[in-house]
Amino acid sequence: MTTRLRSEYPDAPRVGVGAVVVRDGRVLLVRRGKPPNQGMWAIPGGRVELGETLQEAVERELREETGITVRAGSPIYTFDVIVRDDEGRVQYHYVIVDMLAEYVAGEACAGDDAIDVGWKTACEIDVLSVYRPTVELLRRVTHLWDNPPPRSTLE
Repeated sequence: MTTRLRSEYPDAPRVGVGAVVVRDGRVLLVRRGKPPNQGMWAIPGGRVELGETLQEAVERELREETGITVRAGSPIYTFDVIVRDDEGRVQYHYVIVDMLAEYVAGEACAGDDAIDVGWKTACEIDVLSVYRPTVELLRRVTHLWDNPPPRSTLE
């Protein structure tokens, strides 16, 4: 018997991925169009589908959400998203694995779950409504903005 995992009020945690893509000193962010954290800026990403590797999920999600092609690298950050409703029931539960990704091609445009997309500087991020785990992640990788990782770390 196959169980389909629901996003809202799930029977088990869902696995999601995010991608840190840096280009010309700017990081790619999307403004979320759906809950949880609707309207907040975050790195692009989404759910891992059955049979996908983390890298395949990152590459697919970036195409769907932003229209760009990336080459996914290694995991760099993990965190949980657990949202409870007013009665204390788990409404959303995600385990998120964020990864480095190298920009390959394409022009960023909002698609799928994003209502906006943009390449943002560190100064711009300071004034945007950015999802807290995204801020923590970007603080850990700010050195990448001016010094992109060598290709070997993305393979």
